[in-house]
Amino acid sequence: MMKEGGTAAFEGRRLRRPGVVAVAFLADWCPFCRAFRPHFSRLGRNEGWSALVADVSSEENPLWDEFHLEVLPTVVVFREGRAILRVDGVPGVGLGRSDLRAIEVTARAALAQPPTREAETGRGQNR
Repeated sequence: MMKEGGTAAFEGRRLRRPGVVAVAFLADWCPFCRAFRPHFSRLGRNEGWSALVADVSSEENPLWDEFHLEVLPTVVVFREGRAILRVDGVPGVGLGRSDLRAIEVTARAALAQPPTREAETGRGQNR
């Protein structure tokens, strides 16, 4: 089952979850989000990384500003809380198969990399 996360899952632009996590910013009023969600929910199963949905249905949600969301769906892949890939939807189109592949490839590659000292200590440039 895919996990849901709101503003509490984030500290600024950092994700408060360890490991490799792909976060889809989706809204229930967005037809492209509704079409994308079932495909996104299949990502990461039994691969060591996870998928999370951040519901931004309310335009008052602070994640709109924090992540400068302009088009939905938008997916950000995080490794140890830091963004390593962002894929923004295309207006009138959304996200497609090539975007899903980029998310998968990035997540798998991030799993294959050894942890950095910054990730181990929690120190880094964007802290």
